[in-house]
Amino acid sequence: MGSLAPPRSPPPAMAAQVGGAAHSKHPTPLCAEGLRRLFEAQQRHLNHFFDKLDLEQALAFAQALLDAPGGVFFSGVGKSGLIARKLSQTLASLGFARAAFLPPVDALHGDIGALCAADVLVLLSKSGSSDELLRLVPCARAKGAFLVSMTSVEGSRLAALCDMHVHLPLERELCPFDLAPVTSTAIQMVFGDTIAVALMAARRLTKEQYAANHPAGKIGKRLIFKVKDVMKKQEELPICKEGDLIIDQLIELTSKGCGCLLVVDDEHHMIGTFTDGDLRRTLGDSGEAIFKITVGEMCNRCPRTISPDAMAVEAMQKMESPPSAVQFLPVVDHQNIVIGIVTLHGLVSAGL
Repeated sequence: MGSLAPPRSPPPAMAAQVGGAAHSKHPTPLCAEGLRRLFEAQQRHLNHFFDKLDLEQALAFAQALLDAPGGVFFSGVGKSGLIARKLSQTLASLGFARAAFLPPVDALHGDIGALCAADVLVLLSKSGSSDELLRLVPCARAKGAFLVSMTSVEGSRLAALCDMHVHLPLERELCPFDLAPVTSTAIQMVFGDTIAVALMAARRLTKEQYAANHPAGKIGKRLIFKVKDVMKKQEELPICKEGDLIIDQLIELTSKGCGCLLVVDDEHHMIGTFTDGDLRRTLGDSGEAIFKITVGEMCNRCPRTISPDAMAVEAMQKMESPPSAVQFLPVVDHQNIVIGIVTLHGLVSAGL
């Protein structure tokens, strides 16, 4: 077998069209003024949508989603399909238990089994003439679903076949050929997301309920995580007694990664804290006498503490509060017994 020849560069005429990025060897250069005109044109097209939108239709659509006895499904093809998928995910994140995207082609090959008579099926299409959606309609109707079309063309075939129609006014696409779906998809997104926010208000969704559906995000962590979820406990705690010599507790002070010692009595009641900063000050003030000084003599007997049931974000706020910031908080129960420690590093590592 002969050796493979190295890949050749495309000829100049072909290179100008690779990836569809350009259609000539000398494309028109971009400029700020040209971009400004495009953004202004898109703004005019969107303003047309806002000016012409039928609010009664929008209200009826929102009410249909709010009152849906079953799930809410979205379907679409191409770019409208991407918007449909996004809107279904938004509703799911707001607590609509059976909000989902139903791919029209897959639906005709079994996925329509997820649809039932109590469900609402929203069909997104700019023209309302997508063959995939038109084929899906009679099958969805046979399942007993309530059908809603969302198009930018009045009197479309899709609208005529559905139980409800929402017209999304479209002046034209920003595309110079009035073909690429850039303005129409922006309109679909703006309309769908605005309806979603209206549903949040109608369902009186709380921050806590919203956060419960976003546990991995920073908002969710701030509203869900409690101190007991992020604190160190048991063997991780740098514990000592007030009668212990400072010099004997250096390993405990440095090995637990907390920057402090938690000083407790025999029943683990909180007495105070001794930090690495306290150690430096004691060394500077006492010199060799440090070998005879106990932790109890130098500890802070009025440290800030926090409850295990407090929110983790509250712990962070307490650490940063005046008169000076601290790097840790002992965690105590209602009897002032030490059960943990929460550190600033631990909170940051948890994504707070």
